[in-house]
Amino acid sequence: MHKITFYPLGNADCCEIDLSNGQKLLFDYAHSQEGESDDDLRIDLAKTLHEDLENDDRNYFDVVAFTHADDDHVRGFSDFFYLEHSGKYQDDDRIIINELWVPAAMIVEEGLKNDAKVLRAEARHRLKKGKGIRVFSRPDRLKDWLKKEGLEIEDRKHLITDAGNLVPGFNKGKDGVEFFVHSPFAAQVNDNMEDRNESALILHATFEIDSRETKFMIIGDSTHDVLADIVNITKKRNRKSRLEWDVYSVPHHCSYLSLSDEKGKSKTTPVNEVDWLLKQGANKCILVSSSDVIPIEDTDQPPHRQAAKYYKEIGNDKNGEFKVTMEHPKVSKPKPLIIKIDKWGATLEKLIISSGGSATSQSPPRAGKVK
Repeated sequence: MHKITFYPLGNADCCEIDLSNGQKLLFDYAHSQEGESDDDLRIDLAKTLHEDLENDDRNYFDVVAFTHADDDHVRGFSDFFYLEHSGKYQDDDRIIINELWVPAAMIVEEGLKNDAKVLRAEARHRLKKGKGIRVFSRPDRLKDWLKKEGLEIEDRKHLITDAGNLVPGFNKGKDGVEFFVHSPFAAQVNDNMEDRNESALILHATFEIDSRETKFMIIGDSTHDVLADIVNITKKRNRKSRLEWDVYSVPHHCSYLSLSDEKGKSKTTPVNEVDWLLKQGANKCILVSSSDVIPIEDTDQPPHRQAAKYYKEIGNDKNGEFKVTMEHPKVSKPKPLIIKIDKWGATLEKLIISSGGSATSQSPPRAGKVK
């Protein structure tokens, strides 16, 4: 059995994948000091992940991936992880990263501050060393940066994966999962560096247990035009199966901009390509918004109620569910949202909160497809 865990962090992201072979992968990390307080409903992410690793008698993640460098995806990075580029970040309590995954923009972007700047330094150090990193896409900017460091792109080719390929090191036979890269494209990094959401990492994970495939779209703060490009390119290359999904990480904290330029009065109507993508969800699929509680009134910042209404309709049409991390299992007491993946597909772990604590029970078998 595999497991996907979404952590309740408000409008911030962190998702963990536990594979049946014992490997642990973390996607984004956004710890908030306010979450350490009992008065704050957000989870204490650092404490929770430390406890999770201690339960498995380890102090490392096999993979830590960052979709992009925004604060709500990297906050607290420099306080939590053991970093190779400086002794300042190497005390015994820190968590080791065996392999760091970053989009190429993370290497070449200038003007970064705080944790994003520290993350860039770590990524650059590992890429120069030639070990412990995977970079996604090979734009001209990356080639130029490597040349300045006395390296050629061919010297680090084995550490770079382009869109349209599988991530090396994982396969369904050995690990029970494979990762297909949808984004970034090299052109995105070259042309859209002013908007890192347009050069963010987007992956499609396919899990396999007992010949049943379960598919997970891993999306950061992507915009609708990027998703539309992904749909058009993937269709053109006859890879529609890479757009099928059972679990969908709703982009950008349920922002309407991941669906359309127009918010809509009561519901966001997505552009055709994104509408098509969402309708590739399997029966009894699960959509997860890593966000604050969905508001009942209009708001400038996400989550947007209009976008949430559309996602809810998709879930209802597929006999599935739309879940919000800060609403699960209840608004007054959010807990990690856990999806188990086995021969039955994807199953949302149900939490029942009582005065005596919490108990868990599984829902009936959920999304997935037998080959």
